[in-house]
Amino acid sequence: DLTMPLSRHTGQIPESTWTLTFREMTEPWKGAVGCLGVAVFFAMTIGIISWQALEQPPEEWVLRGRDAGMLWERGRGALLLRALPAGRPVLAIAVGSVPATEPPPPRDRCWHDGRQFCYSWEEDAELRLSLEPPAAPGTECYGVRWTPLRPDVTLKDCFSMANVSWYGGPSIRAQRWPLNGAESPAQPLVSGDLSANPGGFGPLLERYFLGSTGVTVTVAPDVSLLLSLESHRQFCLETPAGRAEPLHAPCPHGGNPSECPACSPKHLTRDFPPCRSPIWRYHGPEGSAAKIKRGLKSLVRRLKRHRLQEGVVALGERGTAVLAAATPYSRPCRPQDLVPSGRRKRQAPALVEPLELSITLSPYAGVTSPLFQRSLRGGEAAGYWLSRQPRPGASSIPLLTTWKGQLCARLNVTSEAALGWYLARARRLRQALGATYVAFEGVEGNSFLEQDVPAPAELEGDGYTEALAAALATLGNGTIISAGSRSSHFPLFVQMSPLCSDWSHAGLKGLIPSVLHYSLLGYNFFIPDVVGGSEAGATPGDPELFVRWLQIVTFLPVMAFGTPPWLCCDTWV
Repeated sequence: DLTMPLSRHTGQIPESTWTLTFREMTEPWKGAVGCLGVAVFFAMTIGIISWQALEQPPEEWVLRGRDAGMLWERGRGALLLRALPAGRPVLAIAVGSVPATEPPPPRDRCWHDGRQFCYSWEEDAELRLSLEPPAAPGTECYGVRWTPLRPDVTLKDCFSMANVSWYGGPSIRAQRWPLNGAESPAQPLVSGDLSANPGGFGPLLERYFLGSTGVTVTVAPDVSLLLSLESHRQFCLETPAGRAEPLHAPCPHGGNPSECPACSPKHLTRDFPPCRSPIWRYHGPEGSAAKIKRGLKSLVRRLKRHRLQEGVVALGERGTAVLAAATPYSRPCRPQDLVPSGRRKRQAPALVEPLELSITLSPYAGVTSPLFQRSLRGGEAAGYWLSRQPRPGASSIPLLTTWKGQLCARLNVTSEAALGWYLARARRLRQALGATYVAFEGVEGNSFLEQDVPAPAELEGDGYTEALAAALATLGNGTIISAGSRSSHFPLFVQMSPLCSDWSHAGLKGLIPSVLHYSLLGYNFFIPDVVGGSEAGATPGDPELFVRWLQIVTFLPVMAFGTPPWLCCDTWV
C-alpha cells in the first residue's frame, strides 16, 4: 500500500468575524468614559476655586503698622483703617472713579518692602500705601497716594461720615459743627470771599480734617484738589479733570488731635482790644477827609455820653483811602520814598482820642487810582502787581481782577521790592493817622484760579494768603487780616467772615460753630463779626436778634458793633 503523508497548516488560525465586530463596538464607550472623567476633573477644579473664593474674607490686610493697619474691602472697593489689636474701624475711604468697580484681590507689587503696598489698575491708575514718619509722638501716619496713568482719569477718595464726626477743613457761609451737616458741590480747595461767592469756601481754610475716632486726614499743600461735602454721608477729595496729578492724603492715627498742624502764635503779648473793650465800626459820611473827621468826633462824643470811653474805632477801607489822600505823609511819589525817615518817627495824635483807631487797607489798587497810575509811570507795574505769565519775548501784563465792584490790580507778593514798598506804605500811613491797629482785607483767594490762568508755582492754592500773612506779621501785634491758611502760627488777629442778620446758620446759629472752627484750626485770636451781622451792609431790624447776639458775644474775648446799641434797642440793652 502506498501511504501518503497528511499535510497540515502550521500558521495562526485567522480571527473570526464576530471577534472583530465586538472590539469595534467597545471603542466608543471607552472614549465616553474618558470624556466623563475629564468633565468631572474640571468640575472639581471649578468647585474648589469657587469654594476658595467664597471662603475668602470680605476684608484683606494690605498694610499693617504698629497701632493700626489698612485693609481692602472687596465688596465695595474701599480702604479701611482699623486700630490694633481690637480691630476697631476708625476710617473708611471709598474709592471713586476707578476703572474696576470690584478689583481682583490685591496683588502687592511692593511685597519686598514691608512698609509699602502697591497696586495698579492696568493702565488707568496706581495706588501706593505707605507707612510714613509720624507727625507727632504717639501717632502713626499712613500715606495714600493715587497716581493717574492717563490724563483723562479722574481720581476720587470719599471719606465716610458714618459713626465719625469730622472737623476742620474750610469755613463756609452756613457753618456747621461738626462738618457732617454741611453741603457743598465739588470746587477747588482754596480760600475765598463769601460775599463775592456765597456758595464757595470761606477765608479760613486748612488742608486737614480731624475725625472723632482719632484719625486726621491731611492734604499736601502743593496738590490741586476739589472738595465736595455731602451732608451726613461723606466728603470727597478729587483731582481736577484733565490733569494727571497725584492725589496724596496722609492719614495720621492716634495721639492728641490738638497736636495736628494748627498751633497758636506765641508772640501775641497784648490783648485786643485792651480790657475787653468793644470795637466800634464807623459808618458815617466818607465824602471827604473833613467829613470823616467830623463823623469820627461825633461818634466819640456819643460814646463818651454813654460812658464808653474805651475801645477801638474801626475805619473802613474807603474812609482810610480818603484820609490817606489828604495826609501829606502818605503821598510819596515813588515807592522808595515810602521808607520812614528819622524826622517822622513820632506817632501822630489819634483822631478818636481817648479811644484807639484802626484803619483798613487791602492789597488791591484800582486801575484809575493814583497809586496804580504812579506805578505805571514809573515802569514798576510789571513787578509790583500780579501779572500774567508772558510769552517768550513779550512783556508781562497786570492780572486785573474785581474788588468791591472795581477793576483792580493785586499786589505781587512774590516780589521782595513790592512787599517792601507795601509794608513801608502801611507803616507810614499808620504813623501819619495815629492808628493803633491796621486791618488788611482781601487777603484770601487765588486770582489766577478765579480767571483760569496758570499760576506761578509759589502761588498755587493758598500760596498768596500764606505769603502775604507772613509779610504782614512783620508789622507787629496790631495787625488784623481777613483770612488764614497755614498761618495760625503768625502773631496776627483774624477778622471773622460777615454773617447775615437772621436766625439761620448763615447768621446767629452759625456764630458759635464759626468760633469753634476758628479755634480748632489754631486761630485763637479772632475778631467776630459785629453784633447783629454785617453781610452786604445789612443792619439788624429785629431787636430780639440783636439782644440774643449780644448775649453770646459777651462770652467772647472781643465784641464788635456796627450799629450802636442805643440806636437798635436802648430800652432792652
